Amino acid sequence: MVTAMTETLIRTVDLGRTYRVGSSEVQALASVDLSVSSGVFLAVTGRSGSGKTTLLNLIGGLDRPTSGEITLAGQPLGTLSESELTELRRRDIGFVFQSFALLSTLSTFDNVALPLRIVGMTGRERDARVRHCLALVGLAEWASHRPYQLSGGQQQRVTIARALVHEPQLILADEPTGDLDSETARRIFALFRRLVDDEDVTVVVASHDPLVEEYADLTVPLRDGRIEA
Repeated sequence: MVTAMTETLIRTVDLGRTYRVGSSEVQALASVDLSVSSGVFLAVTGRSGSGKTTLLNLIGGLDRPTSGEITLAGQPLGTLSESELTELRRRDIGFVFQSFALLSTLSTFDNVALPLRIVGMTGRERDARVRHCLALVGLAEWASHRPYQLSGGQQQRVTIARALVHEPQLILADEPTGDLDSETARRIFALFRRLVDDEDVTVVVASHDPLVEEYADLTVPLRDGRIEA
């Protein structure tokens, strides 16, 4: 059992995920026991194919385990319907991916505001929250720019602001620096570190970049779907 701090936000017990590929079965995760408190920067490391993305998808309710259990803030995810999982993600989880997934026709401001528009938030409260998140990631002066006018690092900071805008308990980031150079990667990891310290959010980053270990509170190395000693 890998444990961080005291107040548990994420718990997995004997977690496993097997996929069928043709006539064969591929075990992506096997017997993963993990306990992570709120207010932690957790790095999940390992080579491509080690199970990092599978673990994040299971924690985020984007996939369901073949065996074992996941609990998020005391809520067993296995008991939730698809619509309840969707609501959980909207309310409590922010996602950051390697591909920035920004809408090219929208400004930086409107890309960040999109999750709040989806849930029906309007007016001054929404605009103030968007401005706050853009300031947090250092892009307040770029609010009117379109994604193609931003560097790769700036675009990733927009996605982080978008992940933060609905005030989630948890941010899941899957290879967020995979397309960035090492100096820009450092800035992104430092930004996650600052958000954990200042914004009362838990961050779980899956990355093969060893730089992440310099900023994380805890590192969980995966190999062949299992946590290495």
